[in-house]
Amino acid sequence: MQFYAKVGGPLPGRRGKKPVGRARGGWQAGAVIPDFVPGTLNWGDVNPALHPLDEAALADTVRSLGPARCVPTRPDIPFADPAMSEWSHGEARSWADAMSYALVDRYGPWTLGWRWAHDEGDFDGGPVGHWCCPRDSVTTPDETLDRVEAALREWREWLEFLARCFDTYPLELADVDEQRILWERTARSLILHVVDRTGCGSGWYGHCRQVLTWFLDHRGVAPDVAGDLVDQAIDGRFHSWTGPRTPVVDDIAERLALSLEPADARVPALAAAPPDHLRRWLDLRASVAWDGVPDSGAPGPLVPLRDGAAEDFRDYDAAIDPARAEGLLRALDLLRADAKRGARLDFALLSGWQRHVLDTPGPPPFRDAPAFAKGGRERYGIEPDTRARLDACLAGSAPDAGRPLGLTARAARAYLDVCFFHPFDDGNARSAFLALVFVLAREDVALDSTTLLRRVGFEADNPEDPLTLVRWLNLHLDEARRRAEEATDRTTG
Repeated sequence: MQFYAKVGGPLPGRRGKKPVGRARGGWQAGAVIPDFVPGTLNWGDVNPALHPLDEAALADTVRSLGPARCVPTRPDIPFADPAMSEWSHGEARSWADAMSYALVDRYGPWTLGWRWAHDEGDFDGGPVGHWCCPRDSVTTPDETLDRVEAALREWREWLEFLARCFDTYPLELADVDEQRILWERTARSLILHVVDRTGCGSGWYGHCRQVLTWFLDHRGVAPDVAGDLVDQAIDGRFHSWTGPRTPVVDDIAERLALSLEPADARVPALAAAPPDHLRRWLDLRASVAWDGVPDSGAPGPLVPLRDGAAEDFRDYDAAIDPARAEGLLRALDLLRADAKRGARLDFALLSGWQRHVLDTPGPPPFRDAPAFAKGGRERYGIEPDTRARLDACLAGSAPDAGRPLGLTARAARAYLDVCFFHPFDDGNARSAFLALVFVLAREDVALDSTTLLRRVGFEADNPEDPLTLVRWLNLHLDEARRRAEEATDRTTG
């Protein structure tokens, strides 16, 4: 089973999650990537005016990144061979994810679109023709890096073209009553450009919605309002593998233009104390029906066919930086020894692992100031008892006969606790994943893949996210158990 996001719809279990939903603005170098899905990018993420690029240096920069030093070579076997699928969805996809990580770290989140291929590539319905998917696009190291560069240039050229389209007319929301025909013309033109660039393949309408939302945002419409207006105008009339008829395009453009009002303008936020997302998480944590999802951690031990955590460190993290992978592998060995002896999960245990993750002389201390994540969009406060509260929360990851709670719910909750307490100055996402692996290992359960657990992010105050993570963990464990049982049946049969 392939667990990978498609932009034509929400990720598994994330009902109602709209793309184009993150805060408008800049990006912090080295920040955690919320996910690898380009459909989540907003105009502030991709606006070329906010993200200058030295195109002359692009080729050298791409080849200087960590993943460029370890490009996998496609095996010389038929595409129909199951081993090809395993390579494509494993080593090759992890390498492509690592390259996305490295490009975002170097240039910013706008680069995520380099893999947004036409039709059913890595992501549905994109405008990029120089990249398809790991199986087809990862060949030899030189050819692969040439494709990465070409795809990134193609994506960048598309963004710059869109920016010029957005500025075709001097549109002002305050003058919308006198300019509706110009707003309509621009919207119609943008739809047709997306139709042409995507070829109307699988899920192409996701990018069309995104481009129309970017246009309104660029012209001063509040982003949340823009997304709603675009949805109302499209009204579900775009479909995969089907180009829209001219009357439909005309009607959508007209509806969108007629729906605009001066009151839709973006209002500058008033200065106010920033919210404490740790408190929001603790409030949400207390309200979640953690037992509302069946537990795939039971029954009994689960020894998968492959060590999913270790293999992801060797494929994905090693492509970013070999030292990063080595630190995670050392922490994983220590974690499993701690799990075998039934250690209590607390900050001290996390810090012992984090010493290897960050390669510090000693266990790193608990942070002593507010922390920020997601490009500054989430802030986690600090109080004298914050560490003690984290320890109390993590204590709930152990089985409790008096208040039984499924293993996957406890593991997911511990993961989110570490994310939103954000105890370290760096590496908190890796620490959270290690905490999840430890909770499973303490009860003799292991993963054979990690895609939905390490390639997406969660929000401290989103009520859907906790049980979504539980469901995704269940999916991984169900598949690991199925594959292990099938292998046993083949051996004994």
